[in-house]
Parts: sequence; structure tokens; C-alpha cells
Amino acid sequence: MELDLIFKIAAVGIIVAILNLILKKTDHDEQAVMMTVAGIVIVLLMLIPEIQRLFETIQSVFGLW
Repeated sequence: MELDLIFKIAAVGIIVAILNLILKKTDHDEQAVMMTVAGIVIVLLMLIPEIQRLFETIQSVFGLW
């Protein structure tokens, strides 16, 4: 896993946390929850290629295909 990917995930987490705090302070709790869900989805979309590469490595190591 690249170090760059870890920094991107951390940046998304920091941005989502700050926006979540701002939205909660302004009594927009529903939007804060949606912001958190959107952050999780963004991080999962960033991880999909890495998960795919992990499964390809496992297949090649164990000769499954």
C-alpha cells in the first residue's frame, strides 16, 4: 500500500470531521450524518483498487485460477 493513499484517507477524514463539527454546531444533524456517510463511501471507493490487487495477489500465490 502506498503512503500517498494513507495521506489521502487521512485528509478525507480530517475534512469530514471538521465539516461534521460545523454542521452539528449549526443544528444540522441530518446533514452531518450524511456527510459522514459520504466520507465513508469516498474512502471505500479509494480502497477498491487496493482490495482488488490484494485478491489478485492471493489468487496468484495460491494458484486459484
